Amino acid sequence: MVALLLIALGAVLLYAGGEILVRSVCRLAATLNISPLVISLTVVAFGTSAPEVAVVVGAGIADRPAIALGNVLGSNIANLGLVLGLAALFHALVASRTFLRRDLPFMVGSAVILLPVAWLDGLGRPVAFVLLAVLMVYLWILFRGGDSQTQDADQPPGGAKGGLPGSLAALIAGLALLIFGAHILVEAAVDLALGMGVSERVVGLTIVAFGTSLPEVASCLVAALRRQGDVVLGNIIGSNVFNTLFVLPIGLLVLPVSATATQIVDIAVMIGASLLAFFFLYRRPHLGRVEGVVMLFGYVAYVVFLFTQSG
Repeated sequence: MVALLLIALGAVLLYAGGEILVRSVCRLAATLNISPLVISLTVVAFGTSAPEVAVVVGAGIADRPAIALGNVLGSNIANLGLVLGLAALFHALVASRTFLRRDLPFMVGSAVILLPVAWLDGLGRPVAFVLLAVLMVYLWILFRGGDSQTQDADQPPGGAKGGLPGSLAALIAGLALLIFGAHILVEAAVDLALGMGVSERVVGLTIVAFGTSLPEVASCLVAALRRQGDVVLGNIIGSNVFNTLFVLPIGLLVLPVSATATQIVDIAVMIGASLLAFFFLYRRPHLGRVEGVVMLFGYVAYVVFLFTQSG
């Protein structure tokens, strides 16, 4: 019971920290005349991926590789199955041509490259540097594309109000909440896994991953209700890219991981979810309620399978 309460407390702190962080960095980015899609793919995606960074670093320091890798893979699967599915139920998401040509294939590609690397050579520090280099290439392509325009009606929450000192103070406060919340959540998740006989892999893929995905859930549902499809798609796809090419490498620099057979399966599931989203959006650049139900059903089935397998 204590572990469950601590997990709930950690999730609340992660959510609060992520919201504060996203709002503060959006205020800083809005003055640069960057389009909502680019802001969501970079600033918002990085901000909502900050809980994953804190959890992965904390798990690495605590020598919990299953929690670290499971959090990244589980967060990516939750982003596509849970967050994208829920958002599509609230409002149909329409993808732009630029998004379909550039960002969606890059998300799929960054997921696919993990499988042969983890299968053949494990996930060590050399792989971390390669993944970080790929992220730099993606960011260069993203900003070089010139996709910058001001659309006041579609700006992410936070706007351009507030001065630099206030935004920096909020940024520091958000980071502090994220780090503290991540520490509580990781420790409680480990206690829960040991107490209930559930493996750390399953806890990392489900409870911890959901807790660190709460910023994406909140921001994407708000954006969907405001009919800001670019913000939803940019946040989810950008978060998955950052999780794979930034969060995971940071964790590998702290603690290299030798992927087990079950973790290889988890990587394959992440790739499958990415390909499903790719198929839905390329079949027609429109993600509606039917596709949302399919994504949600797949995610629920995967979680049930994890706990059944663990039990």
